[in-house]
Amino acid sequence: MASEDSVSDTSETAGATGPRTHPSQHGHRPAASLVPASLVPEQGWHFLHLFYRIDRSRWAELSEVERQTGREALAAALGQGRPAGIEQLQCFAVPGHKADFGVIMAGPDLRALHGVEVALQRSELGPALVPTYSFYSLTEVSEYVPDAEGYARILRDREGLDPETSLYRAKVASYAERLEPMNRQRLYPDFPAWPCLCFYPMSKLRQGDQNWYELPYSIRSELMSQHGRSGMKFAGKVTQVITASTGLDDWEWGVTLWARNPLYLKEIVYTMRFDESSARYAQFGNFYFGYILPADELAGVVGL
Repeated sequence: MASEDSVSDTSETAGATGPRTHPSQHGHRPAASLVPASLVPEQGWHFLHLFYRIDRSRWAELSEVERQTGREALAAALGQGRPAGIEQLQCFAVPGHKADFGVIMAGPDLRALHGVEVALQRSELGPALVPTYSFYSLTEVSEYVPDAEGYARILRDREGLDPETSLYRAKVASYAERLEPMNRQRLYPDFPAWPCLCFYPMSKLRQGDQNWYELPYSIRSELMSQHGRSGMKFAGKVTQVITASTGLDDWEWGVTLWARNPLYLKEIVYTMRFDESSARYAQFGNFYFGYILPADELAGVVGL
């Protein structure tokens, strides 16, 4: 099969009487559009959520040697033995029937993240591990996060602040100072050492008069601003990472929330569901809750 470099462009090679390809037609690849081919995101990290159930009947068939070797492999894959290219990783026990445990990973190397998944399945425990759910996504800075100029406009137009006042200038300066580290955390998040988390996928509705994508940007931006203000009430109690999965998984976003107490997870989700952007335009998948454990404790807690 011919390589891309050997495929001729008919717009350049055809004679005066031969067919010519219009630049907008399939097959025309102007040199200016070529970018380096890579699995490494231009900005941000890959995100992967994995959930497993333990097949107790298969577990019972393993010998004690296989079980011990499998436990060691599990701890290595999720602990210090994991490959380079994974910047953040946490594992957690999942109460209830949806899964027995889960893993959340982030980093620039997609093969490294996938390698952890493969290592779990190839270990001696692999025959007893049943995948129940997975979610792949990328970190992003939302289009609704205003830059400093946009924030200044919000202060003027929505809050009615006089741009000549010291309060206005102080707010703009403070926001500009916070913006870069906030966006860095969105793209390259540190997983907090808090005791619990929940994850759920979501999309925006596109049906009848509940079509998010037919709303003008100004309205969508205002609705998301209201949504954000609701979440800010939980600062210091809950932290979140919203990752993008449009075209990559079955939903448009994944939401991961960490909390200092499970109660705060319930409260923030309940509170924010009353915002119009959620109440009218959001659709949610299943929720997965877990409590975070060190890798070397996971096997014992989940009964392996």
